[in-house]
Amino acid sequence: MNEEVKKEGIDWSSLWKKDDWLAVWIGFLIIILIIAGVTVKLPKLKWTTGGEFGTYITETLPAVEKLVVSSEEKGEVTLKEAAISLKTAMDTKDRKAIGDAAKKLGEVSKEVKDEGLKKKSGKMGKEISGEAGHLLSRVMAGENIVSAVIIGVILLILSIIAMTLMGETAGNFIKGFPIVFILALVAQFIAGNHTVLYYGLEYVIWCLMLGLFVSNVIGVPEWLKSAVKTEFFIKTGVVVLGSGIFFKEIVKAGFYGIVQAVLVVFVVWYACYWFARKLKVDDEFAAILSSAVSICGVSAAIATSGAIKGDPKKLSYVTSIVLICAVPMLIFQPIIAKAIGMPDVVAGAWLGGTLDTSGSVVAAGSLISEAAMKVGVIVKMSQNVLIGFAAFILSIVWTLKACRVGETKATPSAMEIWYRFPKFVLGFIIASVIFSFLLDPKTVDATKGALGGLRTWWFALAFTSIGLETRFGDLAKLGGGRPAAAFLAAQGFNILWTLVLAYLLFGGIIFPVPDIK
Repeated sequence: MNEEVKKEGIDWSSLWKKDDWLAVWIGFLIIILIIAGVTVKLPKLKWTTGGEFGTYITETLPAVEKLVVSSEEKGEVTLKEAAISLKTAMDTKDRKAIGDAAKKLGEVSKEVKDEGLKKKSGKMGKEISGEAGHLLSRVMAGENIVSAVIIGVILLILSIIAMTLMGETAGNFIKGFPIVFILALVAQFIAGNHTVLYYGLEYVIWCLMLGLFVSNVIGVPEWLKSAVKTEFFIKTGVVVLGSGIFFKEIVKAGFYGIVQAVLVVFVVWYACYWFARKLKVDDEFAAILSSAVSICGVSAAIATSGAIKGDPKKLSYVTSIVLICAVPMLIFQPIIAKAIGMPDVVAGAWLGGTLDTSGSVVAAGSLISEAAMKVGVIVKMSQNVLIGFAAFILSIVWTLKACRVGETKATPSAMEIWYRFPKFVLGFIIASVIFSFLLDPKTVDATKGALGGLRTWWFALAFTSIGLETRFGDLAKLGGGRPAAAFLAAQGFNILWTLVLAYLLFGGIIFPVPDIK
């Protein structure tokens, strides 16, 4: 029994001495400052080489040509002229001219009367102009490097506050933090490449790999270990993540998407857990694997690991296998869907329920059709909202389990449950509720970019730290391959089960086929 409970009271110092609470306060501080209007200039880390941009333009040109025809049919003269100007610029291969023309298209789209064309042309203009501006020279510019340094200083100051309150020596943390930050920055730079992004190789895998390289090849000196604060980084990131999980989106996603998301998450979660336990994978490992397979990959694994106080090495293992499996799924699922003549909306629902990130769903869906992409995003949004529910339920289950270990009584006291319950999960839920129901939508839209970027930085620091704490031998020894076998078996079941649901719900078998174009 813990000392706090023995004294039949709460040790109020835990509010500022435990990383669980400090993650909540730091996370809330970040959210409050951004809502209050504090401007944070995030460094630009996306870049597209000249060759990659040329290929992108070649692949995008047919869509622009189609927009020219559609705008003429709808009588949108100004839009037609802007689309023709963009097409002309694309024919010249002049990157700056393409960017300017695409930006002009986006501006013109705001005045378009036809809602379908307005949305399509606005999105097209934004994407093409954005890609044209993803220059390596811009990433390497002095101003951008200064932005990165400022972000590093902000994260350092916030972390020092937490470390000091927890009674740790700030000096040691200050020595090692720049190395952890630089590794996280380099990882995000690699992940920012157009081709790397296309194949879904997210920054987390590069953070992990760079950390593993240092720990296994170079070695981690004692002064650097002081800045490796995996738990604090993850928990703070999860609290900030709550600001980007909207309960309202599950309603917007529509009835079909909600039903599929719930059936996929609950059935696949249980199936993976069952597979894992049959293979003698421990409960903790099985839970992280199950959330990753059934909900949304890395984000769900992070939230689950934090909620059940999981071993960072197990989280690292799960993250690696999730991202390794994501690449062939992204490539082959659209090919299979086309080969068997799968209806676009069914294909989209299948992709949204199986691929682990919204980015990969968009990429795979766009290889089929716009309708497939839209349905995929709808289903994926529904599953993303369930992260909070899953983390909350698992945290309660694991809290009760931890309380009963070594206890003679059947039911632990309320005080013991409260003491053990992961407080940052409450922070995540509170942030999600506030952003879902209490804030003006305009405020939510205005802050989501900065908060999303800062959340990414906390997770980047966390996965870099995991790599620095782990040796390749440790990962290879984890479970003797059984967790990987459980994951693959569950992912195979997920692909088949989601395909069945996609046909039943979106294929006109149970409900009418949704009108999505």
